[in-house]
Amino acid sequence: MLNSKTHKSRNIGSTKNSLHNWLLKRLICFHFRNNLIDDAKARLKKLDVGTKYDHLSCHKYSILLPLLAKERKLHLLFTRRSEKLRRSPGEVCFPGGKRDPTDLDDVGTALREAQEEVGLCPHQVEVVCRLVPYLLDKDTLVTPVVGFVDHSFQPQPNPDEVKDVFLVPLDYFLHPQVHSQKYVTHFGHGFVFHCFEYTSPEDGVTYLIRGMTAKLAILVALVILGKKPTFEIEFNLDDVIASCEKAFLRKHATSKL
Repeated sequence: MLNSKTHKSRNIGSTKNSLHNWLLKRLICFHFRNNLIDDAKARLKKLDVGTKYDHLSCHKYSILLPLLAKERKLHLLFTRRSEKLRRSPGEVCFPGGKRDPTDLDDVGTALREAQEEVGLCPHQVEVVCRLVPYLLDKDTLVTPVVGFVDHSFQPQPNPDEVKDVFLVPLDYFLHPQVHSQKYVTHFGHGFVFHCFEYTSPEDGVTYLIRGMTAKLAILVALVILGKKPTFEIEFNLDDVIASCEKAFLRKHATSKL
């Protein structure tokens, strides 16, 4: 029969083993997350166009493509616009908006808008790159800014602008089973209009991610994951910047006619 001292020492030993195992798992997760993020950063930095398009005289907008590491996968954060808004109510998009006079640059606009919309403070974001911009209409230029968000971030959506905030695994945007597309004409040129249907496992809400939002999600997914989807895309994986710039310059030239 065990005496009380022996029983107590075994309990202490069991507690130490449990703590050791917990710390080991935390350490492994920490290193895995860091390696995942570091690899993604290295790939994304190759797409950075910096201030190359700053000289263009257009109405300027910026959006933030927020990446988070969760459950050993990278995720993109999306918002669903409030039904109260006059423009595109209920649409799924990335945080973003029009440049203010107080914004220093495209990055400043994207970070300010993300803070206003979902409560994401600038110090919680590590900006990695600016992608080739796109024309929303003939004189509106939108610059996508990609950044990594602290994994502990808890969204605080502004109800006047945002109805929902949700995450989607990055590899979701390479699966043909959840993808559909159609061909549309913009500025006299045909292009593929992508659409994804995503149902959140947390609350069962289904979201429609489409248009330029879907296209940018595909771009980030194929660059970071190094895989090309089986459905049609406009990007050349061997030279992503060149293929994006070709599409932009074609639309920009047409918009000036």
